[in-house]
Amino acid sequence: MLPQNHISDMTPAGATLVDGGATFRVFAPNAVAVYLNGTFNGQAHDQDAAATLLKRCGNYWTGFMAGAVDGDRYRFWVKGPPSGTSGYKRDPYSRELLNAGGADNFPSCFSVIRGSGSYPWHDTGFTTPDFSDMVIYQAHIGVYAISNPGVSSNFLDVACKVPYIAALNVNVLQPLPMDEQEQNPGLGYGGADLFSPDFPFVAAAADLLKYLGPLNQLLVAKEKTPLLTVKDIASAPAQLKVLVDLCHVYGIAVTFDVVYGHGGGFEGDDDGIYFFDRQPNGDNNHSLYCTNQGSAGGLAFAMWNQDICNYLLDNARHYMEEFHAGGFRYDEVSTLLSLNQDSGWAFCRQLSGMLRGGWDRCLQNAEFWPGSQPNIPDGFAPIYQAAAQGGCGFDVVQHDALRLALRGAVTSASYGAQSTVSMSSIASSLYPPGLDHGWRAVTCVENHDIVKVGQDQRIPWLADSQDRRCWYARSRSRVATAILLTAPGIPQIFMGQEFLEDYQWTWDPDPSVNLLWWDGLNTGQDNAMVDHLRFTQDAVKLRADYPALRGDNVHPYWFSDEDRVLAFHRWLDGTGQDVIVVATMSDTTWWDYQIGFPSVGYWNEVFNSDVYDNWVNPIVAGNGGGMDVSGPPMHGFVTSASVVVPANGVVVFARS
Repeated sequence: MLPQNHISDMTPAGATLVDGGATFRVFAPNAVAVYLNGTFNGQAHDQDAAATLLKRCGNYWTGFMAGAVDGDRYRFWVKGPPSGTSGYKRDPYSRELLNAGGADNFPSCFSVIRGSGSYPWHDTGFTTPDFSDMVIYQAHIGVYAISNPGVSSNFLDVACKVPYIAALNVNVLQPLPMDEQEQNPGLGYGGADLFSPDFPFVAAAADLLKYLGPLNQLLVAKEKTPLLTVKDIASAPAQLKVLVDLCHVYGIAVTFDVVYGHGGGFEGDDDGIYFFDRQPNGDNNHSLYCTNQGSAGGLAFAMWNQDICNYLLDNARHYMEEFHAGGFRYDEVSTLLSLNQDSGWAFCRQLSGMLRGGWDRCLQNAEFWPGSQPNIPDGFAPIYQAAAQGGCGFDVVQHDALRLALRGAVTSASYGAQSTVSMSSIASSLYPPGLDHGWRAVTCVENHDIVKVGQDQRIPWLADSQDRRCWYARSRSRVATAILLTAPGIPQIFMGQEFLEDYQWTWDPDPSVNLLWWDGLNTGQDNAMVDHLRFTQDAVKLRADYPALRGDNVHPYWFSDEDRVLAFHRWLDGTGQDVIVVATMSDTTWWDYQIGFPSVGYWNEVFNSDVYDNWVNPIVAGNGGGMDVSGPPMHGFVTSASVVVPANGVVVFARS
């Protein structure tokens, strides 16, 4: 039997490097025996007495392996109860998995010991932005930065694009889930090994040298000490840390998309966590980690069992401590609560409370759709209310009101000048309905669920399905994004939206499918993409430059479905930093449109979306950079002005 050096009730689960070796702790309450198999000190260990773990407190098996070091490979051999089975199991807490290809007597993949303190972080002093200041950029690691046709891009590929992301002026990167999936390639929402980065997202050892120079250059450009050797970026966790580290160096927080409501592909994975302690399945589902209820192709975690909840809580803590996460997007909280009832609510409260207690700037973003599941209170309040008030204690929620209104308006406008475009729906959705603060809503016009293959189309296609590069598509797309970025909430941009990508996205790197067309942007083959990227960069910067655009206050004081015009007021109480936004979905310019203003004086035209069409637009319709406002009272304000509103355009005015 393995010795119990360094072992106590506080020993972390999984493999942990300590002085002289590594401790191992694994949850398998119904197993008869658990053996540690692996290669330590150059010697292989199998199912022998010396490799046996000790069962402690009825549920956990522990042991200390002297001489174990970072990079050693291991697995558990679990012997089930008399009516069960026996076989290999990989560590549920594996920080890295490698495919053995049948080598070293391992039949498939195995776990790798990884320490937590070897990566040379450069992000000292970085602070996650305030929620109201956030602009999120959502991307899929595997198809975002492909350099080899047909091969998934990896963490280092995406890390090399951090300056591009920073130039968008966004300050939060939200990758789709990055943990090991059963499906390859995959969307990301069927996690099987929650602590291990996904295989396809890890650069091969033979390719590391080509990344080292560019990554060092990015650090040096920000006056940071470069990485020293290839060893610093060799492991899977280190490569993910490089991505997070560089994001922080360039002023971007990284929030992790996690799926705690269900896993994926467990039943057919004999090495996985489903029957970890090798119980027979039977009629009553004896899975250790899961229930027999599922969603989206996966089974719900057994949250009635506190040890399973601890596994998920440890996962969130792992991302915060080891990867310096800025927060989380919790996938389908509504489903989690529906499948787990009271235990689901209790878990959410534990999760939010743990993170709030240790990381007060951590963003906790819940995907929750009121009324979508039975037995869940309607409305968003129970999700963001404090645990002491009976809520889940999360911070913000995904919100679809503005998305639906904007996408509906763009679609209606595409039917021609005689169609009715509901600017009134946009007006009623500017402040997210049902929330106590505007910043509690994560808003968008595109996201990974909406515009993936088989679902809805991207905005340029909605704007003009026949010609997604024509003026109608370009201008209507600008209106949708400009309103998104000037409305309350935390705006989210989906990869490619910033440069007018018009194809539905897929997570498959196969070059025969439609992926992000970087060549059109980078080689200047598509000027519309270049112009739209500049527009997006400036629109995001506008939000950062004018605090009123990041606050809660919004008043849509004029809207006309007939004219297809909307005007709204943004302000900060007591500051005088007022902003007026005027938008139209009309295909013709309004040259003399009367609009109310909250005060007399000179108002600067600080943004005009029409400038970006064929940059710099030689026939731009605008207000000459500003105007004196001194007209009669109008729209409930003390004064008014005659403004030019460019066709399918947005103009923004601010006090000088």
